[in-house]
Amino acid sequence: MALRLPSAAIRPLRSFKLAKPSAQQARWLATPVYPVTTDPSKGPTAMVFLNMGGPSTVDEVGDFLSRLFADADLIPLGRLQSYLGPLISKRRTPKIQKQYAAIGGGSPIRKWSEHQCAEMCKLLDEISPATAPHKPYVAFRYANPLTEQMYRQLLADGFGGGAAAGCGFHTWRQRLEGKAGPLDDGSDGTIKWSVIDRWPVHSGLVEAFAQNIEAKLMEYSEEKRDKVVLLFSAHSLPMTVVNRGDPYPAEVAATVHAVMHRLNHVNPYRLCWQSQVGPQPWLGPQTASTVEDYIAKGQKDLLLIPIAFTSDHIETLFELDEEVIGESGHGETVKRVESLNGSPVFIKALADLAKAHLGSGISCSTQMGLRCPGCKSERCAESKKFFAAQQV
Repeated sequence: MALRLPSAAIRPLRSFKLAKPSAQQARWLATPVYPVTTDPSKGPTAMVFLNMGGPSTVDEVGDFLSRLFADADLIPLGRLQSYLGPLISKRRTPKIQKQYAAIGGGSPIRKWSEHQCAEMCKLLDEISPATAPHKPYVAFRYANPLTEQMYRQLLADGFGGGAAAGCGFHTWRQRLEGKAGPLDDGSDGTIKWSVIDRWPVHSGLVEAFAQNIEAKLMEYSEEKRDKVVLLFSAHSLPMTVVNRGDPYPAEVAATVHAVMHRLNHVNPYRLCWQSQVGPQPWLGPQTASTVEDYIAKGQKDLLLIPIAFTSDHIETLFELDEEVIGESGHGETVKRVESLNGSPVFIKALADLAKAHLGSGISCSTQMGLRCPGCKSERCAESKKFFAAQQV
């Protein structure tokens, strides 16, 4: 599985409780063992980008939200999750459909994920011939193409060994282990996985962000340019997740620090958080209120940087562009940096990272094997054991 959350990496592939699943549901990824036709040590190699995903069309919004609000790791609603989840998703669907319609009729995250993965594989064929050819796959947790669909496609394509690549460079437990969990049904040995589970300060990633920031700063006059406040915006987390010791906030902060170091710390900056959902407390300060507060203080030159995202989707195109910037009343001075999308620098970073991983013989990082101090999820524990036990 790859993880690329958080919206990458490479060769290898990061509940009110729902009613107890049936035996059939519990084995939702269990499939007959297909003939193994490839040698994972020599290629071809499957490169899988894994992400939370987003609905590609307005008609897919309902199913997307249903999966989202049913996941207590992502949106904890307590013992009434199985009741409140469907109720909230049904009530929110019309509103969210209008938002997706406003950004072109659906999320572009699938388009960009498939583009990034395909272009990365082309580079890998050149720089890592020993593991070539590299075949691109994309899998989403909450939208099509779903993880189980990707898994079955791998089997149908004859893969007996695979590499998981992540589309996210910061790992929050639900983003990687939660998404990867269903693949535990691959423990029959049909496919062996390795995963690039975190790379928040990779030089190529940092350079891609820095170049996009420098390009956008050029839109400000020379006398104002160095005084523009850089607001790095990442997807927030419920405080219940933060307080149990999840490393995601620290890894996001590490990326921010590395980018500012590359930019020589010329501009003042802050890290803020967006996309809070539900009534529970979430990590702050919230991006929208941060922009409002700075404008109220007279600081109107603000540059938003989506730092925990690898491509555009509703959080950038609607939440930041339409709501935060559009409603600020200062669209001329409050701007947003281009997302990574098709950045050649970013795609080259993915290929370099994948090559290094494929040659390392390591299934996952040692950090991935460590549970959060407050974690009580057996699903998380089993996912970690699953990846750590892979022999690559």
